Amino acid sequence: MFNFSFDNRILWIILGIMLLISLSTVATQPGGIIGFILTIPAVIIAITFHEFAHAFAADKLGDATPRMQGRLNLNPLSHIDPIGIMLLLFAGFGWGKPVQINPRNFNRDMPLSKAEAIVAAAGPIMNFIIAFVFLVIMYLLQEFGITAGQYTLYLYLFLSYVVSINIGLGVFNLIPLPPLDGSKILMHFLPYNARNWFINKQYIFYIVFLALWITGLSGLILQPLFQAVITGMEFIVSSIFNLF
Repeated sequence: MFNFSFDNRILWIILGIMLLISLSTVATQPGGIIGFILTIPAVIIAITFHEFAHAFAADKLGDATPRMQGRLNLNPLSHIDPIGIMLLLFAGFGWGKPVQINPRNFNRDMPLSKAEAIVAAAGPIMNFIIAFVFLVIMYLLQEFGITAGQYTLYLYLFLSYVVSINIGLGVFNLIPLPPLDGSKILMHFLPYNARNWFINKQYIFYIVFLALWITGLSGLILQPLFQAVITGMEFIVSSIFNLF
């Protein structure tokens, strides 16, 4: 995922404001508290698998740094950043502990930019895989008629949160703006001079990213992409089930 270098005090102030707004909204919605509680493990799953995928890809490409730092596992405590997960819960975007890599350790038979792009893409791809798997589970519940009963409805709601959060996190991180994963993927396809310009002007793109988020324009951009991905997944899964 990504990492911010802003003063943590500013982030905590923003988080506090969003916490108050979110709690007031949750409290006034029917079933809001239950939905919020079910969102927490869904968010933890999304972040944990996202960061693990970064570590796994780097390790397979020859960089043992994530392995030495204890990131090559599915223990949420190895991947969760407190501020990042709180912002994801209350602000709609967040991050895990950044997976540190040493590009000099990557296999020599692969261009450096390509290796970095693969590591960056691994996180969103993992989120899409998790979303697909949990969507299949939801269809299985429907197929066998296991959708009645209070606890089953809670399970179904939890599964839907896992699907939507993972798709949202995957789509969000593919935005080609620093500090998101999409920027590293984009750099692999840029010509040398354009890549250097992109790196040197990253602070401009940080500002653009923040502006999109604060103004809410990011939601307008991402919603059609999110809908397209989930519609595509539902079509594939339903087509598979229709074969049997």
